[in-house]
Order: sequence, then C-alpha cells, then structure tokens
Amino acid sequence: MARLLKANRAAIIVFGLAFAAVTIVAGCGGRGGSSAASHRPMAKAAGNWRALPNAPEAIAAGRTTVWTGSEMIVTGIELDANGTFINSTEVAEAYNPGTNTWRLLPAPPKTETYCRRSAAWTGEEMLVWGCELTAYNPMSNRWRRLPDAPTRHGIAVWTGRELLGWGGGCCGDVSDDGSAYDPATSTWRKISSAPVNGQQSPVGAWTGRELVIFNGRGPEGARVGGAAYNPRTDTWRRIPSQPSFRSGSIAVYDGNEIHVLGARQGTVFSFNPANDRWRQLPRAALAGEGLVAAWTGNRLIGSAATTSAYDPARNIWTTLAPSPLRPRQGAQGVWTGRELVIWGGVVPTPANASSSPKYMSDGAAFLPPTYSPPPPEHSG
Repeated sequence: MARLLKANRAAIIVFGLAFAAVTIVAGCGGRGGSSAASHRPMAKAAGNWRALPNAPEAIAAGRTTVWTGSEMIVTGIELDANGTFINSTEVAEAYNPGTNTWRLLPAPPKTETYCRRSAAWTGEEMLVWGCELTAYNPMSNRWRRLPDAPTRHGIAVWTGRELLGWGGGCCGDVSDDGSAYDPATSTWRKISSAPVNGQQSPVGAWTGRELVIFNGRGPEGARVGGAAYNPRTDTWRRIPSQPSFRSGSIAVYDGNEIHVLGARQGTVFSFNPANDRWRQLPRAALAGEGLVAAWTGNRLIGSAATTSAYDPARNIWTTLAPSPLRPRQGAQGVWTGRELVIWGGVVPTPANASSSPKYMSDGAAFLPPTYSPPPPEHSG
C-alpha cells in the first residue's frame, strides 16, 4: 500500500475536452488595481515559454494526461482516414521535459469511444477510465485491462488509495451514483448514495480528504446542489452552492481552497472546504474559455490566450508572458514541479466554414519567474 502513496502530488489539469463542467458564478468580489501598473511592460513579460517538439500523433478525442514524475503521458483516440470513429485507433505517447523528446508508447487496448475518459497516476501506473478501465505501467511498458466499473463517472480523482468517480451520463440521461477502484486488490466498490441529484460533467476536486462536487444542472436544466464525499467514512455532506453556472470551468486545489476558473473572462471563485465558504478573487487577465491551470506550490497559474499567476498570500494577480500557442480547445497540461507543460487540443471549424477541425500535436512549456513577481495588475 505504501507504494501507492508515492503518487506525485503535482496538480493535474482538468482540461477542456469532454470536461464540460459547472461554472460557479456569483458576484461578491472586488475589482481594483491601478492603470499605471497594468501598463508596465515588465509586468507582462515575466516567465519564459519554450516550444515543444510535435508529438508523434495528434489525438482527436478522449484525451487524458498524467504526470509520472519524469514524463507526461497522453492517451486518446486518433480518427480514421475519413475523420470518423469507425476505424479509429487508440494512441499513447510520452513527453520527457528533461530531454525535450517524445516517444510513442504501445497502443492501449481498444475500447468503446463514446464514454467520457479520465486518468490518474497511482505512483506506479496510469489508470484510464472510459467505457472500460485500463492501466499502463511505464516500467514494463505494457497495458492491461482491469475489471469493469459498476458505475459511470462524470468526475474522477485519485485519492492516494483509490480511483474514485461519481456522476456521468450522456444524451439526456444522468447518473447519480459512484464507485471506487482499489489497485491493491483490483476490486471495485460502490460508494454510498449522494444527497444530491446527478450531473453529467460536474466540476470539483480532491482535497486530500474529500471529493468536493460543486452545484450545477441536470441534463434538462434543473438545478443540482453541491456535496462532498469522504471515502474513509463512505459518507456525504451537502455544501453551499453558487447561484449559477456555465460549462467549461476547471477546478484546482491549492491545499487550502478550491479555485474555479472559467466562470467568466477574468472571474475566479474560491471555495474553502474547511468552513464551507465561497469568495470571489480579484479580477484576473484570464480568458474565460480554453484555460489550462495548475497549482505550483505557491501560485495558481492559468493560461490560455493570456497567462496569469495568483498569489493567495497577498491576494493579487500578476500577468505573465503570454502563451505562444495558437488558441484552441481541449489542450492538456501538467505541472512538473518546475514547468507548466501544455500540449495538443483542437482548433474548431470556424462558423459557416466547411473545413474540418484541426487536431494539434504541438505544445509549449512555461517556466514561471522565481523572483518576486512584478507589480500586480489587479489587487483586492
């Protein structure tokens, strides 16, 4: 069991792909900062980006990503020559920041393509939960199939012991149950019933103690409350809701609060599970869609068309060097302990155009400044 607790604790970003999620929208924060600070060139040039080499394959759907401590492993589906799923193939590849190289991994077991996919790193294996559960071991360089889950999932997290998932659904239906997989025994267990209705793609995060799931809406638009699940006691508790939402949000836990980004452009809401209180952060120079975000250990970094860092100790945002990547949806990202690595995604077909979506195989890595940040653009 001790081996499983070696799981790297770097934040794994929940990205756009099928992670349509709840946005928590409330209006209770301040907006401030001086215009002089926002026009200082150095405040918009902190940190450094570098381009990644193109990956061997561009992944079109079902993209999942984990950080192993030395490599970023990405998996997913490559469409067939006609751009369909009929003869699609499974793809896995790994990027090593130390050598700045990619390698193509053995193809994962073929599974159905219509299910939501999530991934977790256990400290030894990458678990990929879609229509089936599969595992990749970098030491043996092999994939294997695992027992089927008794439920679907709309959100999945690694607890240090189990792969825990809840919710899910598609096309008008929704699940309000969940289950957990223990790699030590290779067994599943169904978790207790939640005190709230199900969501297809809930937003939430693992805090080290609870899976916190925020309020959202059911498939027909009905409001659904938020709740938190403790796997040690197999119990749930209700948590306060924010009044509205929007799909596409992501949640990042910093050890104290869960920050929800993507509610609106420049808006971030934070939830403290210790006292069940919400607050709105100062406004940030962040795009409302296409965000990748991570906790670095002392800063929350978000990047899309712009890149910004939030310092909880001082309650300020700093605008950093912008990403060199073309705007896209569904990019994957990991925090390596040193860099924010972003890769892949899709450039959708423009409105009223007949061209196909463009699936990206490029990426970039951002090295945040190690010195004191430049004057903030926004403060509380």
